[in-house]
Amino acid sequence: MMSMTSKLFWGGVSIAGIAVGGILGIAFLKTGLTIQALLTENKELKGAIENLTVEEQIGYAKVMRQTEKDGKTLTTLKFVETARTDPLEVVLESEFTLEGDVVHFDALIVKFGDEFVRDGKGRSLYLWRRVYGEYMSPSEGFPITVHGREPERYRGLLAKLGFRERDLFWAEIWDLAHDKRRLIDYGIEAVFGTAVYSELRPGLIYIFKISSTGQVYPEVIPDL
Repeated sequence: MMSMTSKLFWGGVSIAGIAVGGILGIAFLKTGLTIQALLTENKELKGAIENLTVEEQIGYAKVMRQTEKDGKTLTTLKFVETARTDPLEVVLESEFTLEGDVVHFDALIVKFGDEFVRDGKGRSLYLWRRVYGEYMSPSEGFPITVHGREPERYRGLLAKLGFRERDLFWAEIWDLAHDKRRLIDYGIEAVFGTAVYSELRPGLIYIFKISSTGQVYPEVIPDL
């Protein structure tokens, strides 16, 4: 038994995302705007990436309740995505109910190479993808951030870019993981998925942090 009380529904989002992606793709083709030109020539985008700071915390989760039904454990959890600039500021909050007590949190990491920014220090984007339980396949998971759309925690990052440029960037950045040649051409060091899972218990908060290598890991503290 699985349910989600947020307003996102996987099937509908996927179909809508494909339709929007197709429309945007046609528009970009007609205007001549490309992701290569955006990443290699656009000074406003490079400036926005340079403004990214080193992050330690990117969200947290806590168990709202755990119940037993028909011999199965049901875990209802709250997932919170926090702001880039303030770990106490909530930018996205969703509630999910999953079978079992082991929950997977899936994210996409985008690492910009040292040569992409003027100070020679690489930057990264951390994009939450989905949540899924131990009895689900990843493809059945509930989305946290809609594929191809601007994540709430990065809203405002590309404010100096035009509407079309912002849409193109976010539509393409999610798909670059499948084309390593393009990554090299664009000065992106890597795009990779990472999933962290934990056995969740009431009375604890699972704070998701980032290691120096870009891996996500939970730090567990009491929910006081």
